[in-house]
Amino acid sequence: MTNEAATWNADAVPERHEVSSSDRKQIIWSSLIGSTVEWYDFLIYGTASALVFGKLFFPTADPLVGTIAAFGSYAVGFLARPLGGLIFGHYGDKLGRKAMLALTMIIMGLGTFLIGCLPTYGQIGIWAPILLVLLRLVQGIGIGGEWGGAVLMVVESVPARRRGFFGTIVQLGYPLGVISSVGAFALASSLPEADFLAWGWRLPFLASAILVVIGLFVRLRLHETPAFEKVKRQAAVARLPVAEILTRHPKTFLKAVGLKLSEIAYVSIVTVFSISYVTGQLGLGRSVILNGILIAAFIELFTLPLFGVLSDRFGRKALYIAACLFSIGFAFPLFWLLDTRDPFIISMTVAIAVSFGQGIMFGISAAWMPELFNARLRYSGASLGFQVGAAISGGFTPLIATALLGWSAGATWPISVYLITLACVTLATTLVTPETAGKDID
Repeated sequence: MTNEAATWNADAVPERHEVSSSDRKQIIWSSLIGSTVEWYDFLIYGTASALVFGKLFFPTADPLVGTIAAFGSYAVGFLARPLGGLIFGHYGDKLGRKAMLALTMIIMGLGTFLIGCLPTYGQIGIWAPILLVLLRLVQGIGIGGEWGGAVLMVVESVPARRRGFFGTIVQLGYPLGVISSVGAFALASSLPEADFLAWGWRLPFLASAILVVIGLFVRLRLHETPAFEKVKRQAAVARLPVAEILTRHPKTFLKAVGLKLSEIAYVSIVTVFSISYVTGQLGLGRSVILNGILIAAFIELFTLPLFGVLSDRFGRKALYIAACLFSIGFAFPLFWLLDTRDPFIISMTVAIAVSFGQGIMFGISAAWMPELFNARLRYSGASLGFQVGAAISGGFTPLIATALLGWSAGATWPISVYLITLACVTLATTLVTPETAGKDID
């Protein structure tokens, strides 16, 4: 915890009650299941944006403009994420983590299910893209509040020396969400093209209803975290946590934002933009890039916990610096390798880019961002920093990359320069952010 964030006297409160081993296991597995459901809901939109939304909801535009419009609606979800972080962070710091996790899951699941029920442009005209964007806003608000609560449930309940490892267990919800969402679309896209466009694309969205019921069941069985219970016992609950962060701890907040920029841009390029690039620009089948994304997600199931262990041993900063240097060095080879049009090379390229350009930073951010804030401000600080960074970089990256590709007449070097620039910003942020591994954050 930084000195800047130390706004209440933790030494004046009793030692926190330890979480039992059985309760800790329940917290970790429940958070992982719930996180997987939330990420599935959020990620299937990105896959659908690249594959079908341009055709079904923006059909009056030419192909390039239609893709930009589809990615624009995708960006709306990222822009709504800070709003979710603001709302649920505020109440998560005032009322507790558990209630907010249940509410965010209901919001996310409802938005996803209704997207699967939407009429297309050919059926209701301009109202189709309008409703699509509104439901994407609902999704963004849900995921914006969910991440902070999910990681806090775990990070605030495990030993300090293993926060990095256990934090990455929650982050496994992302690759599991990728596997579930891309796998669902891979199955749906195996249908004949006419059937896929007519009704097949809806199935992954409608399946969300079943997953949400499962996620709610496991989350409603959780107990509140010891850290928040301590804040309540000492009557230290912040009246306006977000206002306090922005006025008294702006540097810490900006550090949290900067730590997110490179990672989210890289994964947006590799798992969203690359779908339209490989299928449209390179003329390859959907299965080539979807298989690559699936392989990358399977690899992350093993590498994310490994990065967590390494961050507990060597510190958060060392791993972040390594990830930034990789992101800078791989920005140009990324597209050179995709341009080979070789399915095996494309799959390995995607796997490497996701594992190191995104995986390292994403995995250990579950511990590092909450560690920057104390318990009374932690939900708001970690959520808002994470989600503002995601909105700035992740939401606009597929849109910017598509526009740069059109501006450069198909050349990818501007996209590589864009990735390098963001990696340099995150690297600079890493160097000025304090090391927190193993420290007492209560």
